[in-house]
Amino acid sequence: MDKLVIEGGRPLHGTVPVSGAKNAALPILIATLLAPGEHVIDNVPELVDVSSTLSLLGRIGCPSLVGANPGEDGALAGHRLRLDTQRIAFSEAPYDIVRKMRASVLALGPLLARCGHARISLPGGCAIGVRPIDQHLKGLEALGCRFELVGGYVNGRVDRLVGAEIFLDMPTVTGTENILMAAVLAEGVSVIHNAAREPEIVDLAHFLRGMGARISGEGTSTLTVDGVPALRPSRRPHPILPDRIEAGTYMVAAAITGGDLFVAGARGEDMGAVVESLRKAGAEVTVQADGIRVRRTGPLHPVNIETRPHPGFPTDMQAQWMALMTRSTGRAEITETIFENRFMHAAELMRLGARIQIDGNKAVVEGSERLVGAAVMATDLRASASLVLCGLAAQGLTEVLRLYHLDRGYDRLVEKLRSVGALVGRFGDNAQVRPGMINQGRAQEAG
Repeated sequence: MDKLVIEGGRPLHGTVPVSGAKNAALPILIATLLAPGEHVIDNVPELVDVSSTLSLLGRIGCPSLVGANPGEDGALAGHRLRLDTQRIAFSEAPYDIVRKMRASVLALGPLLARCGHARISLPGGCAIGVRPIDQHLKGLEALGCRFELVGGYVNGRVDRLVGAEIFLDMPTVTGTENILMAAVLAEGVSVIHNAAREPEIVDLAHFLRGMGARISGEGTSTLTVDGVPALRPSRRPHPILPDRIEAGTYMVAAAITGGDLFVAGARGEDMGAVVESLRKAGAEVTVQADGIRVRRTGPLHPVNIETRPHPGFPTDMQAQWMALMTRSTGRAEITETIFENRFMHAAELMRLGARIQIDGNKAVVEGSERLVGAAVMATDLRASASLVLCGLAAQGLTEVLRLYHLDRGYDRLVEKLRSVGALVGRFGDNAQVRPGMINQGRAQEAG
């Protein structure tokens, strides 16, 4: 196992590129199951979750080929992926893959639509909360699917998918995606009410439309799908949209270190709540056509946030915002409305000198004049990012353990941070690292 070691207290300056969005790439990769043939996808991030998805597709019988797609700015320009979905050998997502990556449940809708049957392991809970799939099953049942739960697996069958009007109890992202992917091959019109509005769903809809699907309303709470008899691979490579959560993390990195970063590829239209909150906190935020610049020279003001479905403040930026508020000049309240049990990073931030109190789904952060490096342990993906951010602002060395969380969602993190002036390195867990040794650390990412 590796650890990340950060020598903090250095403002970050320069340009950092945003990779393709994990939360867009995973459903799009799985959506290729809907159309037999070769699919070409660009700007695919190098992440453990992407590798797990490709393992799942390979287990189903759909091989992949990864090839470099360098573009103008070289090594950080993304990658091209070719997927051959001509043949499906097994319509199953086994437990050994689903337990590593909950998004594997997204194979349920496409496999039912393509094969008429599917066997998917129940994903269970995770560190940030239980996240059941009842809304997935509710929507798919409305389209004509039948399910039984046996031995920890969902066994699904359908004779004929038929369009339906579906009312979701909540705007679930993966539930909306699963139902959408099945509805595109249903007979007749389907309407999904209270659909999630995230940009990643919009990207999925664009990908499906490129294969011949008839979809309207993406980006709103009502999705309308006019089913077609069959889909075919898109004639053009589909580029994954930039990762707004990765972008937001680097924007916070500029603010927490008192730096000046241009986050290349970040899309302002996807990040309104984060941009507005950063401006309230005292950062200068300039939204441009090709990215977002964040600069801070003055004090950080406390700003209360409450997580909400898009276009509200994203729950995946809550931990990063808590990190930023540890350096503010006052008291900030953070309310988490999406997931239970998503404040586990608070205890680790307190090891660095943060002053945080938790009361149910609310956290109160009192800004600290000084953070001091320490050994901390990541509990989930976004918690990992919050520890890195505080480590960048802390005095001395910060060691972040359990890097497999970061490897799931941040493409070439060490390389990107180093390129803008951070002293950060990757070392074995037992390595003894002292100030001045950081640049001798391994810069490559696992996975």
